[in-house]
Amino acid sequence: MRKTISFLSIVLLVSLTFFSTGCSQRSGTYKATKYTSKARHKATMRSYTVLGKRYHPTFVEVGDKMKGISSWYGPNFHGKQTSNGERYNMNGQTAAHKTWPMDTMVKVKNLDNGKSTIVRINDRGPFVKGRIIDCSYTAGKKLGLDRSGIARVEIQVVGFAGKITPQELIAKQQRTHTQERVMISDFGVQVGAFRRYQGAQVYKKQYGVLDRHYRPVIKRFENVDGAPLYRVWLMGFRSEEEARDFIEKFHLPGAFIIRK
Repeated sequence: MRKTISFLSIVLLVSLTFFSTGCSQRSGTYKATKYTSKARHKATMRSYTVLGKRYHPTFVEVGDKMKGISSWYGPNFHGKQTSNGERYNMNGQTAAHKTWPMDTMVKVKNLDNGKSTIVRINDRGPFVKGRIIDCSYTAGKKLGLDRSGIARVEIQVVGFAGKITPQELIAKQQRTHTQERVMISDFGVQVGAFRRYQGAQVYKKQYGVLDRHYRPVIKRFENVDGAPLYRVWLMGFRSEEEARDFIEKFHLPGAFIIRK
């Protein structure tokens, strides 16, 4: 097997990065699972730096895909702690990914031989240029990586926390924009503010259909004069850059970015 740099070999480095960069960041929506606690989810979704490069974990939706190189890691890391707090089991169906959320279920397909398997993300890595996923020994063996070391793969999000969505349902959800997603950000865009609730409702409906990926909400605030003000927000942006791109794409000069 060709040597790779995995999260397991740089736990201290990444942990220090989490503590130094995470304190000022406000939390988004994190769901605890039987594998990963809420605190761990929160920690693993913070930006971090490894070998001089900064990584920004993001949300994913069922059906999302990525192509690149897969590697595997085995005996040298067996029993050591992974990013989500588990002990790495080389015989399990797990993998490391640099930015996707913990417990994301991923179908990995070897584009060289057609073999595929499903893994659960529980670690960060591999920190090697061009490589997008680092499979456990057993998962890698099912893909034929025990012989080739690395291979060209396509990876696809097929569920979360052990729940796998059938391919036909994924296709249907993508057509209707109803696929499940993991949210890890509290960025939003304010598109309007109204004294009357009815006006806010009109904007909520109007802007809610611009892009089904973002959730329209109405937030009530009290002005200094005691009168209510209803603000219309679109929530679900994974970063400030994504929110800014949305404003520019739909030509919303009066809109601005907020954090929940």
